[in-house]
Amino acid sequence: MSVVDHNAIELPRISEAEVGDYIALLKPRVMSLVIFTALVGLMIAPVHVHPVLAFTSILCIAVGAGASGALNMAYEGDVDALMTRTANRPIPRGRITPSEAAAFGITLAFFSVMTLGILVNLVAGALLAFTIFFYAVIYTMWLKRWTAQNIVIGGAAGALPPVVAWAAATGSLSMEPILLFLVIFFWTPPHFWALALFRSDDYARAGIPMLPVVAGPDATRLQILLYTIVLVAIALAPWPLGYFDWIYGITSLVLGAGMLWLAVEVYRRREGVAANRATRRLFAFSILYLFALFAVLLAEVAVRAILPVIIG
Repeated sequence: MSVVDHNAIELPRISEAEVGDYIALLKPRVMSLVIFTALVGLMIAPVHVHPVLAFTSILCIAVGAGASGALNMAYEGDVDALMTRTANRPIPRGRITPSEAAAFGITLAFFSVMTLGILVNLVAGALLAFTIFFYAVIYTMWLKRWTAQNIVIGGAAGALPPVVAWAAATGSLSMEPILLFLVIFFWTPPHFWALALFRSDDYARAGIPMLPVVAGPDATRLQILLYTIVLVAIALAPWPLGYFDWIYGITSLVLGAGMLWLAVEVYRRREGVAANRATRRLFAFSILYLFALFAVLLAEVAVRAILPVIIG
């Protein structure tokens, strides 16, 4: 008669994950920004896109962004557990394992890239594949834990969705999506460094070399101001260069003035409640800044479409 050691038997793990946990892996807030900027890139393209292909393109870009988020969380579960801002994500809470998140992310990445490449065009599919790779591998696995310039270089991934969408519409690249790329690219550092200033304890505890942790808050404030100056100039440039209309130009001028004023406030106010309030205000306004800047491009498209009908 044999004796079975029940303690030696490993029962299969029963996942506690719910649909909401998998949705959280997609980083819905980031995905919403990706969808919006990609939509703008698609709509301003000077070609007619069939509605089915347009929907497919935006869906694939959104799913690709979600795949990037899932792969990011799969790799960073240990870091997320140490930070107050991310401690409630599904992996730190034990509801999803890193391997499950990785499998989920890889599956979404594969189908989003293949669908976009086959049903729309290969240029867009290749750009989406590069975007996912850059965020999940170059940024997440290398830059984020290695250099204080992580968010600067890694910001390229977040700036690519309108370029991918333009390529989906036209099968090529042009100056307009490159300008949109540059706006998002130079917007990213002041946006995230403002967050890092009032979350620096979180990053220090997790061992992430964000600029405030490595170089200190004063150096970060100077970098925020310098990047904001460049951002405002680049965001305004498409108007005098003739790529976007005056509605965009005026909006960019007004929003840029607000963004620059808040960046100066962050640079000037360095201690206590006033400093914390200034960084939080810049962080919040930066979201409005990017949204409004891209929204006005959609408005320009709508005006150009409706005006001939009204006049006619």
